[in-house]
Amino acid sequence: MVENLTIALDAMGGDRGADMVIPGADIARLRYPDIHFLLFGDENIIKPLLKQYPRLEAVSEVVHTDVAIDMDAKPSQALRKGRRVSSMWQAVDAVRHGKASLVVSAGNTGALMVMAKVILKTMTNIERPALAAIWPTLRGESIVLDVGATIGADSRQLVDFAVMGEAMARAVFSLEQPLVGLLNVGAEEVKGLDEVKEAGRRLREANLPMKYYGFVEGDDLGKGTVDVVVTEGFTGNIALKTAEGTARQIAEYLREAMSRTLFSKIGYLLAQGAFRILKQKMDPRSVNGGVFLGLNGIVVKSHGGTDAKGFASAVDLGVDMARDDLITKIAEDLEAYHGGEIEDLAGEDKQLKIEKVQNS
Repeated sequence: MVENLTIALDAMGGDRGADMVIPGADIARLRYPDIHFLLFGDENIIKPLLKQYPRLEAVSEVVHTDVAIDMDAKPSQALRKGRRVSSMWQAVDAVRHGKASLVVSAGNTGALMVMAKVILKTMTNIERPALAAIWPTLRGESIVLDVGATIGADSRQLVDFAVMGEAMARAVFSLEQPLVGLLNVGAEEVKGLDEVKEAGRRLREANLPMKYYGFVEGDDLGKGTVDVVVTEGFTGNIALKTAEGTARQIAEYLREAMSRTLFSKIGYLLAQGAFRILKQKMDPRSVNGGVFLGLNGIVVKSHGGTDAKGFASAVDLGVDMARDDLITKIAEDLEAYHGGEIEDLAGEDKQLKIEKVQNS
Protein backbone atom coordinates (compact mmCIF):
# COMPACT_ATOMS: atom_id res chain seq x y z
CA MET A 1 0.00 0.00 0.00
CA VAL A 2 1.55 3.29 -1.18
CA GLU A 3 0.88 6.30 1.04
CA ASN A 4 1.48 10.05 0.63
CA LEU A 5 0.91 10.04 -3.10
CA THR A 6 1.92 12.88 -5.37
CA ILE A 7 -0.38 13.25 -8.38
CA ALA A 8 0.60 15.09 -11.55
CA LEU A 9 -2.29 16.98 -13.16
CA ASP A 10 -2.45 18.39 -16.66
CA ALA A 11 -4.17 21.56 -15.45
CA MET A 12 -4.82 22.85 -18.97
CA GLY A 13 -6.50 19.70 -20.30
CA GLY A 14 -10.21 19.34 -21.03
CA ASP A 15 -12.89 21.60 -22.46
CA ARG A 16 -12.68 24.00 -19.48
CA GLY A 17 -9.04 23.51 -18.47
CA ALA A 18 -8.03 24.82 -15.05
CA ASP A 19 -11.57 26.04 -14.30
CA MET A 20 -12.56 22.36 -14.03
CA VAL A 21 -9.28 20.75 -12.94
CA ILE A 22 -8.64 22.94 -9.86
CA PRO A 23 -12.05 22.48 -8.16
CA GLY A 24 -11.91 18.79 -9.12
CA ALA A 25 -8.53 18.47 -7.41
CA ASP A 26 -9.98 20.15 -4.33
CA ILE A 27 -12.76 17.55 -4.14
CA ALA A 28 -10.13 14.80 -4.38
CA ARG A 29 -8.07 16.52 -1.66
CA LEU A 30 -11.04 16.32 0.71
CA ARG A 31 -11.26 12.57 0.09
CA TYR A 32 -7.52 11.98 0.43
CA PRO A 33 -5.99 14.52 2.85
CA ASP A 34 -2.52 12.98 2.53
CA ILE A 35 -2.06 13.44 -1.24
CA HIS A 36 -0.06 16.19 -2.93
CA PHE A 37 -0.45 17.69 -6.39
CA LEU A 38 1.88 18.87 -9.11
CA LEU A 39 -0.12 21.22 -11.34
CA PHE A 40 1.30 21.75 -14.81
CA GLY A 41 0.10 24.74 -16.82
CA ASP A 42 -0.05 28.51 -17.03
CA GLU A 43 0.62 29.88 -13.55
CA ASN A 44 -1.15 33.13 -14.46
CA ILE A 45 -4.35 31.08 -14.76
CA ILE A 46 -3.75 28.44 -12.09
CA LYS A 47 -2.52 30.52 -9.15
CA PRO A 48 -5.52 32.90 -8.98
CA LEU A 49 -7.83 29.86 -8.99
CA LEU A 50 -5.80 28.18 -6.26
CA LYS A 51 -6.33 31.23 -4.03
CA GLN A 52 -10.00 30.21 -3.89
CA TYR A 53 -9.01 26.82 -2.44
CA PRO A 54 -6.40 27.55 0.27
CA ARG A 55 -6.25 23.95 1.54
CA LEU A 56 -5.57 22.69 -1.97
CA GLU A 57 -3.01 25.44 -2.46
CA ALA A 58 -1.18 24.24 0.66
CA VAL A 59 -0.61 20.76 -0.84
CA SER A 60 0.07 21.86 -4.43
CA GLU A 61 3.05 22.96 -6.48
CA VAL A 62 2.56 24.80 -9.76
CA VAL A 63 4.96 24.09 -12.62
CA HIS A 64 4.61 26.81 -15.23
CA THR A 65 4.20 26.27 -18.94
CA ASP A 66 2.03 28.29 -21.29
CA VAL A 67 1.88 25.54 -23.94
CA ALA A 68 -1.33 23.51 -23.96
CA ILE A 69 -2.45 20.80 -26.39
CA ASP A 70 -5.60 21.62 -28.35
CA MET A 71 -8.46 19.17 -27.87
CA ASP A 72 -8.81 18.65 -31.62
CA ALA A 73 -5.09 18.42 -32.46
CA LYS A 74 -3.89 15.32 -34.29
CA PRO A 75 -1.53 13.18 -32.17
CA SER A 76 1.41 13.77 -34.50
CA GLN A 77 0.84 17.54 -34.41
CA ALA A 78 0.46 17.48 -30.62
CA LEU A 79 3.73 15.58 -30.27
CA ARG A 80 5.61 18.08 -32.43
CA LYS A 81 4.11 21.10 -30.69
CA GLY A 82 4.07 19.82 -27.14
CA ARG A 83 7.17 17.67 -26.83
CA ARG A 84 8.90 18.57 -23.54
CA VAL A 85 7.13 21.96 -23.24
CA SER A 86 3.37 21.29 -22.96
CA SER A 87 1.46 20.79 -19.72
CA MET A 88 0.47 17.29 -20.86
CA TRP A 89 4.03 16.21 -21.68
CA GLN A 90 5.48 17.58 -18.45
CA ALA A 91 2.76 15.98 -16.32
CA VAL A 92 3.44 12.54 -17.82
CA ASP A 93 7.19 13.11 -17.59
CA ALA A 94 6.84 13.69 -13.84
CA VAL A 95 5.78 10.03 -13.53
CA ARG A 96 8.76 8.83 -15.53
CA HIS A 97 11.15 10.72 -13.26
CA GLY A 98 9.47 9.51 -10.08
CA LYS A 99 8.21 12.96 -9.08
CA ALA A 100 4.61 11.71 -9.19
CA SER A 101 2.94 8.31 -8.69
CA LEU A 102 0.38 8.88 -11.44
CA VAL A 103 -0.87 11.45 -13.92
CA VAL A 104 -4.43 12.55 -14.69
CA SER A 105 -5.38 14.51 -17.80
CA ALA A 106 -8.70 15.48 -19.38
CA GLY A 107 -6.90 16.52 -22.55
CA ASN A 108 -6.76 15.18 -26.08
CA THR A 109 -6.99 11.36 -25.88
CA GLY A 110 -4.83 10.62 -28.91
CA ALA A 111 -2.16 13.08 -27.84
CA LEU A 112 -2.10 11.66 -24.31
CA MET A 113 -1.77 8.13 -25.65
CA VAL A 114 1.14 9.03 -27.93
CA MET A 115 2.98 11.10 -25.35
CA ALA A 116 2.52 8.51 -22.62
CA LYS A 117 3.83 5.75 -24.88
CA VAL A 118 6.85 7.83 -25.94
CA ILE A 119 7.70 8.94 -22.39
CA LEU A 120 6.87 5.87 -20.30
CA LYS A 121 7.34 3.11 -22.89
CA THR A 122 5.32 -0.11 -22.93
CA MET A 123 5.92 -2.81 -20.34
CA THR A 124 7.92 -5.93 -21.13
CA ASN A 125 5.85 -8.40 -23.18
CA ILE A 126 3.30 -5.74 -24.19
CA GLU A 127 2.99 -4.93 -27.88
CA ARG A 128 0.18 -2.36 -27.57
CA PRO A 129 -1.39 -0.58 -24.59
CA ALA A 130 -5.12 -0.65 -23.90
CA LEU A 131 -7.54 1.94 -22.54
CA ALA A 132 -9.63 0.43 -19.73
CA ALA A 133 -12.87 1.98 -18.44
CA ILE A 134 -15.06 1.36 -15.41
CA TRP A 135 -18.51 0.25 -16.62
CA PRO A 136 -21.66 0.56 -14.42
CA THR A 137 -23.71 -2.67 -14.41
CA LEU A 138 -26.72 -4.22 -12.69
CA ARG A 139 -24.29 -6.05 -10.37
CA GLY A 140 -22.15 -3.01 -9.60
CA GLU A 141 -19.18 -2.22 -11.84
CA SER A 142 -17.04 -4.02 -14.41
CA ILE A 143 -13.89 -3.19 -16.34
CA VAL A 144 -14.03 -3.02 -20.14
CA LEU A 145 -10.93 -2.83 -22.32
CA ASP A 146 -9.86 -1.78 -24.87
CA VAL A 147 -12.20 1.18 -25.41
CA GLY A 148 -10.15 3.04 -27.98
CA ALA A 149 -6.36 2.87 -27.64
CA THR A 150 -5.68 -0.02 -30.04
CA ILE A 151 -7.76 -0.54 -33.17
CA GLY A 152 -7.66 -4.21 -34.06
CA ALA A 153 -5.91 -6.85 -31.98
CA ASP A 154 -4.60 -10.36 -32.52
CA SER A 155 -5.11 -13.24 -30.10
CA ARG A 156 -1.87 -12.54 -28.20
CA GLN A 157 -2.82 -8.91 -27.64
CA LEU A 158 -6.33 -9.86 -26.51
CA VAL A 159 -4.82 -12.21 -23.93
CA ASP A 160 -2.50 -9.42 -22.77
CA PHE A 161 -5.55 -7.17 -22.40
CA ALA A 162 -7.20 -9.88 -20.28
CA VAL A 163 -4.12 -10.16 -18.07
CA MET A 164 -3.99 -6.39 -17.56
CA GLY A 165 -7.73 -6.18 -16.99
CA GLU A 166 -7.79 -8.88 -14.33
CA ALA A 167 -4.86 -7.20 -12.54
CA MET A 168 -6.79 -3.92 -12.57
CA ALA A 169 -9.91 -5.68 -11.24
CA ARG A 170 -7.89 -7.15 -8.37
CA ALA A 171 -6.51 -3.69 -7.56
CA VAL A 172 -9.69 -1.62 -7.95
CA PHE A 173 -12.38 -4.12 -6.90
CA SER A 174 -10.27 -6.10 -4.38
CA LEU A 175 -11.08 -9.41 -6.09
CA GLU A 176 -8.85 -12.44 -5.70
CA GLN A 177 -9.92 -14.09 -8.96
CA PRO A 178 -11.83 -11.77 -11.30
CA LEU A 179 -14.22 -13.33 -13.79
CA VAL A 180 -13.05 -12.50 -17.34
CA GLY A 181 -14.97 -12.77 -20.61
CA LEU A 182 -14.21 -12.09 -24.29
CA LEU A 183 -16.72 -9.91 -26.15
CA ASN A 184 -18.05 -11.83 -29.16
CA VAL A 185 -21.02 -12.09 -31.50
CA GLY A 186 -22.27 -15.15 -29.65
CA ALA A 187 -21.56 -17.33 -26.65
CA GLU A 188 -20.91 -20.45 -28.73
CA GLU A 189 -17.25 -21.43 -29.15
CA VAL A 190 -17.63 -21.81 -32.94
CA LYS A 191 -18.72 -18.18 -33.43
CA GLY A 192 -16.60 -15.10 -33.97
CA LEU A 193 -13.31 -14.08 -35.53
CA ASP A 194 -10.40 -16.49 -35.49
CA GLU A 195 -8.40 -14.08 -33.31
CA VAL A 196 -11.12 -14.08 -30.65
CA LYS A 197 -11.54 -17.87 -30.71
CA GLU A 198 -7.78 -18.37 -30.43
CA ALA A 199 -7.61 -15.90 -27.53
CA GLY A 200 -10.36 -17.91 -25.81
CA ARG A 201 -8.35 -21.11 -26.20
CA ARG A 202 -5.27 -19.45 -24.73
CA LEU A 203 -7.18 -18.05 -21.76
CA ARG A 204 -8.74 -21.44 -20.98
CA GLU A 205 -5.24 -22.91 -20.76
CA ALA A 206 -3.58 -19.98 -18.94
CA ASN A 207 -2.54 -20.32 -15.30
CA LEU A 208 -3.48 -16.85 -14.05
CA PRO A 209 -5.22 -15.39 -10.97
CA MET A 210 -8.55 -15.17 -12.77
CA LYS A 211 -11.51 -17.28 -13.83
CA TYR A 212 -12.14 -17.39 -17.57
CA TYR A 213 -15.89 -17.28 -18.19
CA GLY A 214 -15.86 -17.64 -21.99
CA PHE A 215 -17.52 -15.47 -24.63
CA VAL A 216 -19.93 -12.71 -23.64
CA GLU A 217 -22.29 -10.69 -25.82
CA GLY A 218 -23.19 -7.01 -25.92
CA ASP A 219 -26.04 -7.27 -23.43
CA ASP A 220 -23.71 -8.87 -20.89
CA LEU A 221 -21.92 -5.53 -20.44
CA GLY A 222 -24.94 -3.99 -18.72
CA LYS A 223 -25.81 -7.17 -16.85
CA GLY A 224 -22.38 -7.36 -15.26
CA THR A 225 -22.02 -11.02 -16.23
CA VAL A 226 -18.25 -10.82 -15.75
CA ASP A 227 -15.84 -8.54 -13.88
CA VAL A 228 -13.67 -7.88 -16.94
CA VAL A 229 -14.82 -7.66 -20.57
CA VAL A 230 -12.05 -7.89 -23.17
CA THR A 231 -12.29 -6.61 -26.74
CA GLU A 232 -10.29 -4.56 -29.23
CA GLY A 233 -10.44 -0.77 -29.39
CA PHE A 234 -12.75 -0.29 -32.38
CA THR A 235 -15.54 -2.42 -30.95
CA GLY A 236 -14.93 -1.22 -27.39
CA ASN A 237 -15.10 2.45 -28.31
CA ILE A 238 -18.36 1.99 -30.21
CA ALA A 239 -19.84 0.11 -27.24
CA LEU A 240 -18.74 2.88 -24.86
CA LYS A 241 -20.16 5.71 -26.97
CA THR A 242 -23.38 3.75 -27.53
CA ALA A 243 -23.83 3.23 -23.78
CA GLU A 244 -23.18 6.91 -23.03
CA GLY A 245 -25.63 7.99 -25.71
CA THR A 246 -28.28 5.54 -24.50
CA ALA A 247 -27.97 6.83 -20.93
CA ARG A 248 -28.53 10.41 -22.12
CA GLN A 249 -31.44 9.27 -24.28
CA ILE A 250 -33.19 7.52 -21.39
CA ALA A 251 -32.62 10.52 -19.11
CA GLU A 252 -34.21 12.81 -21.69
CA TYR A 253 -37.18 10.45 -22.12
CA LEU A 254 -37.73 10.49 -18.35
CA ARG A 255 -37.57 14.29 -18.16
CA GLU A 256 -40.12 14.62 -20.95
CA ALA A 257 -42.43 12.00 -19.45
CA MET A 258 -42.33 13.49 -15.95
CA SER A 259 -43.22 17.00 -17.15
CA ARG A 260 -45.89 16.09 -19.69
CA THR A 261 -49.05 16.25 -17.54
CA LEU A 262 -50.14 17.37 -14.08
CA PHE A 263 -50.48 13.75 -12.94
CA SER A 264 -46.99 12.87 -14.17
CA LYS A 265 -45.58 15.85 -12.27
CA ILE A 266 -47.38 14.70 -9.12
CA GLY A 267 -46.06 11.18 -9.70
CA TYR A 268 -42.55 12.56 -9.99
CA LEU A 269 -42.90 14.40 -6.69
CA LEU A 270 -44.08 11.22 -4.98
CA ALA A 271 -41.22 9.17 -6.44
CA GLN A 272 -38.41 11.71 -6.03
CA GLY A 273 -36.34 9.35 -3.88
CA ALA A 274 -36.42 6.61 -6.50
CA PHE A 275 -35.55 9.03 -9.30
CA ARG A 276 -32.68 10.42 -7.22
CA ILE A 277 -31.20 6.92 -6.92
CA LEU A 278 -31.70 6.34 -10.65
CA LYS A 279 -29.97 9.63 -11.46
CA GLN A 280 -27.00 8.68 -9.31
CA LYS A 281 -26.67 5.29 -11.00
CA MET A 282 -26.84 6.86 -14.46
CA ASP A 283 -24.47 9.74 -13.67
CA PRO A 284 -21.39 9.26 -15.90
CA ARG A 285 -19.35 11.49 -13.59
CA SER A 286 -19.30 8.80 -10.89
CA VAL A 287 -17.39 6.39 -13.14
CA ASN A 288 -15.42 8.96 -15.12
CA GLY A 289 -11.90 8.05 -16.06
CA GLY A 290 -10.09 5.44 -18.11
CA VAL A 291 -6.57 4.19 -17.63
CA PHE A 292 -3.94 3.32 -20.22
CA LEU A 293 -2.76 -0.15 -19.26
CA GLY A 294 0.52 -1.64 -20.47
CA LEU A 295 2.71 1.40 -19.79
CA ASN A 296 5.45 1.79 -17.19
CA GLY A 297 3.36 4.19 -15.16
CA ILE A 298 -0.26 5.02 -14.30
CA VAL A 299 -1.91 7.36 -16.80
CA VAL A 300 -5.58 8.23 -16.21
CA LYS A 301 -7.67 9.84 -18.94
CA SER A 302 -10.63 11.89 -17.74
CA HIS A 303 -13.48 12.76 -20.09
CA GLY A 304 -12.73 16.15 -21.63
CA GLY A 305 -16.25 17.47 -21.11
CA THR A 306 -16.65 16.48 -17.48
CA ASP A 307 -17.00 18.81 -14.51
CA ALA A 308 -15.18 19.00 -11.17
CA LYS A 309 -17.06 16.03 -9.71
CA GLY A 310 -16.21 13.89 -12.71
CA PHE A 311 -12.55 14.91 -12.66
CA ALA A 312 -12.36 13.98 -8.97
CA SER A 313 -13.67 10.52 -9.90
CA ALA A 314 -10.80 10.14 -12.36
CA VAL A 315 -8.37 11.04 -9.57
CA ASP A 316 -10.10 8.43 -7.36
CA LEU A 317 -9.42 5.76 -9.97
CA GLY A 318 -5.75 6.67 -10.16
CA VAL A 319 -5.35 6.69 -6.38
CA ASP A 320 -6.91 3.21 -6.08
CA MET A 321 -4.53 1.79 -8.66
CA ALA A 322 -1.44 3.46 -7.27
CA ARG A 323 -2.13 2.41 -3.69
CA ASP A 324 -2.76 -1.19 -4.75
CA ASP A 325 0.45 -1.25 -6.83
CA LEU A 326 -1.27 -1.97 -10.14
CA ILE A 327 1.90 -1.81 -12.24
CA THR A 328 3.59 -4.52 -10.17
CA LYS A 329 0.50 -6.76 -10.37
CA ILE A 330 0.38 -6.42 -14.16
CA ALA A 331 4.13 -7.03 -14.54
CA GLU A 332 3.99 -10.17 -12.38
CA ASP A 333 1.01 -11.62 -14.25
CA LEU A 334 2.52 -10.84 -17.66
CA GLU A 335 5.76 -12.52 -16.62
CA ALA A 336 3.87 -15.55 -15.32
CA TYR A 337 1.86 -15.89 -18.52
CA HIS A 338 4.58 -15.23 -21.08
CA GLY A 339 7.15 -17.14 -19.06
CA GLY A 340 4.82 -20.11 -19.12
CA GLU A 341 4.44 -19.73 -22.87
CA ILE A 342 8.20 -20.01 -23.28
CA GLU A 343 8.43 -23.04 -20.99
CA ASP A 344 5.88 -24.87 -23.14
CA LEU A 345 8.08 -24.51 -26.22
CA ALA A 346 11.25 -26.40 -27.10
CA GLY A 347 14.42 -26.03 -29.12
CA GLU A 348 14.47 -23.48 -31.90
CA ASP A 349 10.81 -22.48 -31.36
CA LYS A 350 11.62 -21.63 -27.75
CA GLN A 351 14.56 -19.45 -28.75
CA LEU A 352 12.49 -17.62 -31.36
CA LYS A 353 9.79 -16.99 -28.75
CA ILE A 354 12.34 -15.67 -26.25
CA GLU A 355 13.74 -13.28 -28.84
CA LYS A 356 10.23 -12.09 -29.77
CA VAL A 357 9.31 -11.41 -26.13
CA GLN A 358 12.61 -9.60 -25.48
CA ASN A 359 12.13 -7.39 -28.53
CA SER A 360 8.43 -6.61 -27.89
